[in-house]
Amino acid sequence: MAILGTLLKRGIRLRESLEQDYTSSFDLQKSELRKLLIAAKDTYFGRYYYFKTILNGFKDQDPNLFYKYYTSNVPIHDYNAINEEWWSKSREGIRGVTWPGKVKYYALSSGTSGAPSKYIPITKDILKSMQKTGVRQLLALSKLEIDSRYYETDILMVGGSTDLKFNGTYFEGDLSGITTSQIPIWLQRFAKPGRKIAKAANWDTKLDEMVHKAKDWNVGVIVGVPAWIQLLMEKIIAEYQVQTIHDIWPNLKVFVHGGVSFKPYKRGFEKLLAEPIHYMETYLASEGFIAFQDKPDHSSMKLVLNNGIFYEFIPFTNNNFDMNGQLVDNPTIFKIDEVEIGQEYALLISTNAGAWRYLIGDVIEFTNKKDAEIVIKGRTKHFLSLCGEHLSLDNMNEALELTASQLNVTVKEFTVCGEFYGSLFAHHWYIGTDDPVNQGRFKKLLDENLKILNDDYRVERTAALQEMHADFLPTSVFYSWMKSQGKAGGQHKFPRVLNEERQKEWNLFIQSKSSPSY
Repeated sequence: MAILGTLLKRGIRLRESLEQDYTSSFDLQKSELRKLLIAAKDTYFGRYYYFKTILNGFKDQDPNLFYKYYTSNVPIHDYNAINEEWWSKSREGIRGVTWPGKVKYYALSSGTSGAPSKYIPITKDILKSMQKTGVRQLLALSKLEIDSRYYETDILMVGGSTDLKFNGTYFEGDLSGITTSQIPIWLQRFAKPGRKIAKAANWDTKLDEMVHKAKDWNVGVIVGVPAWIQLLMEKIIAEYQVQTIHDIWPNLKVFVHGGVSFKPYKRGFEKLLAEPIHYMETYLASEGFIAFQDKPDHSSMKLVLNNGIFYEFIPFTNNNFDMNGQLVDNPTIFKIDEVEIGQEYALLISTNAGAWRYLIGDVIEFTNKKDAEIVIKGRTKHFLSLCGEHLSLDNMNEALELTASQLNVTVKEFTVCGEFYGSLFAHHWYIGTDDPVNQGRFKKLLDENLKILNDDYRVERTAALQEMHADFLPTSVFYSWMKSQGKAGGQHKFPRVLNEERQKEWNLFIQSKSSPSY
């Protein structure tokens, strides 16, 4: 990556990065919303919701009038609402529905909650924004203390197939497949696995071809979802009968990951390495490139405030969301200048892909308000609260990591569901590990760690939450399930919380493989 390497070695930063460093979050976001509204004012959506009237609010001496106009004119949308009324029309080939021009691409969401795939519009403008933010993150590598030879290595991007399906008026596929098919020419020279392998639709075929070519590559950066990257490295190590992945890729220094928490994977991942590498988290959703890790060995990510996305923040509390994670009527909503550190927020976004006040379903928390740094806490519907225990995805990840560490066990996958236990309730964990494990000890420690991390859980375990079940399964069962759902490889992640219908399907699948240990 000679061109990028030259920029990295010189510490070059993009204008947008400097702009964000030296401008207030409020001013950046106000400017971003104005640009979005100007661009979309003549769309069907913009005319229907009086974008020109909203834009008048930007000229008033009251610095917040623009936001009052925006929120009073444009309602909150979840996927079903905006898709049924607007996005479905653009998929019929109608131009200028929620964003100017025709939408050529639609990203199929990974469906982690167990729902059918969603069709998220990917416009030319948001593709450019994603590419620009991606370069901003790559340039952040200049902050790492790495030998200059590293800058001549390859970047391996493991994603969905670039062989997109054409549906008459648009192309559809994984976001990673869409973005990989649009890689800039200057980046293609050192991007792996290359066009031929990237085009493969079958995950097993793609995996085998990457294993076959691995010895010919000089990989320094890997980008992808942890589960599939770990599986790839295990297969490479087994194929070439080496001890670690560094025997094949000695210059591997950085893993850029996203989509799920890396905590459950880190222990098993590091067994495949001969030396420490840098982990950089990225928050790239189908709806936009929202944040990235800007500082090495820093757990939080920088929210991107000046690249095609306007954010609003809904406190993730019982006042705003019901027990099923559904948004209530008239929730409390804040702008970027009104958020507080330590409070969990559900994200509303408006983007240059034609999403307007769209509830993305993610929950974040600010760790640094001045620099707009965040961590992902989970999903609005990826939590368990059968009886008031309010167990978040973050609680689950941390408790599982603690337990696995205490017992020296590698856990690669897991999922949880709630169920009835007599007249009361229980949690049911399904834990994927290939290590021998004292199941009773693991279950007890996991329960104890959850009680330490979550006071509500601790209280309910003495009351309505009567039991915690734990089944231990080979990791291959989780991968096989994903294949059976047509969700192997790419951006796909195993759902961390199963609803009742999904749990029934999962149990039937387990029974068809083998009887789990109880």
